[in-house]
Formats: sequence, C-alpha cells, structure tokens
Amino acid sequence: MKQFKLLRGLVLVISALIMITAAWLAISPGSDEAEEDLTALPEAQRINQAPVSPVIQRDGNVVRIEMTAQRTDIEISQDVIYNAWTFNGIVPGPVLRVKQGDLLQFTLVNMDPEMPHSMDFHAVHAAPSRKFIEIMPDEQGTFEYSADTPGVFMYHCGASPVLLHVANGMYGTIIVEPEDGYETDHEIDQTYTLVQSEWYAENDLDDFQHGDPEYVVFNGDDFSLKEKPLLAKVGDKVRLYVMNAGPNHVSSFHVVGTTFDRVYLDGNPQNVLYGMQTVLIPAGGGAVVEFTVTEAGDYPVLTHQLNDAFKGAIAILRATHDGQDHGEPTMSH
Repeated sequence: MKQFKLLRGLVLVISALIMITAAWLAISPGSDEAEEDLTALPEAQRINQAPVSPVIQRDGNVVRIEMTAQRTDIEISQDVIYNAWTFNGIVPGPVLRVKQGDLLQFTLVNMDPEMPHSMDFHAVHAAPSRKFIEIMPDEQGTFEYSADTPGVFMYHCGASPVLLHVANGMYGTIIVEPEDGYETDHEIDQTYTLVQSEWYAENDLDDFQHGDPEYVVFNGDDFSLKEKPLLAKVGDKVRLYVMNAGPNHVSSFHVVGTTFDRVYLDGNPQNVLYGMQTVLIPAGGGAVVEFTVTEAGDYPVLTHQLNDAFKGAIAILRATHDGQDHGEPTMSH
C-alpha cells in the first residue's frame, strides 16, 4: 500500500512538472506569439513625424525663419522608403530666399526625441561655437546672422558627426539674391532650383564613410523630375539655381542639347563664365546656370559623372511651343 501511495505521488509530481514546462514554453521567446511581438517592436519604435511647415516672415530687411528638425519617412525611389532626418519633414529642406543685406532671425525647433540637431548656414559669417550650436531634443534655439554675400548656398545640420546628419537628409538651399540683381535678370523666363544629393544604406555611418551611394538624385528622389518635368517654352532663357549637397560626390552639372550662356560660380554675380558645357560643383557648393532652349523636345539635366546619373541624377526639362506638358516621350542618356 505504501508503495502504491509513493508511486501515485511520483506521478502527480511528474504531471505537475509537465504542466509547468508547457506553460513556460507557451510564453518563451521561441513561441510564435513572442516572435510576432519581437518582430513588431522595431516598427513600434520607428519615428515618422508629419511634416511641419516652416515659418518665414519679412519685416523690412529682417527675415524671421522658424524651421523644425524631425524624423520623417521619405520616398527616395518608387516604393522605396527611407526614414530620414529632415528639416520640416522634406528632403531637401525648404528653399530659403533672402536678399543681400538681410538680417536673419533664425529659430530651430528640435522635434526629434532622440538626437540633438543644429543649423549650419554656408551663407553667413558666424562663430560656429556660438551660433551653430546643437539644440537638444524637445528644445529650441534662436540665432541672428547677416546675409552679406550673394549666391546659392548650402545649409545643413552641423551636429557631430556631421556626415551622419547630412547623409540622413538634413540639408537644403538658401539663395541670397544680389543687392543689384544679376545682369541678365530681365532676360530670364523660367527659374528652378535643383539640389543634387546621395542616399546610402539607411542610417549606416560605415556605409556613409566607405560605401557607394545606392541612389544619386535631384530634389530628394530619382523619379519626380522625370514624371513631372521642368517646363519651358521654345526660345525661353532658363535659369537654374543648383546646389550639390553631397555629402561625398562632386557634380559635373550638364544639360544635354544646349550650352550655358552664363554661369555664376556659387551664384555670385562677380564669378561669371560664358559658353560652358559642364560645370564642376563640389560637395557643399553651388552655381547659377543660364541657357536657352531653341527647339521643342526633352532636355535631360544631369551630372556627367555618368555612374551617378545612372543611379538617378537625371531630371527632364521639357520645351514646348506653349510651355505646357503634353506628355511627350523622354529620351535616355
């Protein structure tokens, strides 16, 4: 009888152990439910903030500008999404236009909950240690600068490491219009702004340093300026404000089917060249180029670093007799 009681007790202990083991397996990381939870976790932590419009107000020669640093998903190629670090939720950031001699009162609001950000304006004279300083998450800072030099300039986040912030999308163009304008202002029929830049593996500093870009683009992606070309009428003189954000490659800027009547290096009216075929624009540099379209058709606008053009750095300028887009087929280059 004692042996029977011992045997029954042993069976109960074993049964209890089996039940405990089964319950542990049901909640362990190896279960399907746990795998689904862990898989979903990175998506839950992804930051995708809706774009915030910049505030730009002029009062005489004082220009008040408020911009936001934020994380936003950007479509860099058809159905290819990059979780970018941005100014105002777009890449490149807003085009800023001011006049030579303006006083800029600039405020940066940092909506990024994880990273400090800053603003580095190439167009101004300022001590970086005082006026390009990092703004902490959920804080803001205001700074004053004079815009004394005319031209086409880059702005970008200057937080360390700068490469990480620029390659992730924090750059844009500020145009400082010359006090007396350009000599050819009265001749210009169409104006556009183009920003060349590169996209690498998402948020991968090693790839930013040592890799080749997956895409080289104009105005943030490799498709918009092909699907919706720049427009002009036959006979128009076109002015392009061009900036190369890099962060690593030069731009050999070229328009197929024409030559540049005038080129202003860095957009400065004193730096004028004539009859150029291709303009070398370094990373962090700019130019104003002017040309005339003499025949109807599509004119590819590209970098003549053709490996980069192949990766997406091609836009289309469409010239028609009425300046409208009639959906003519584009040529390849």
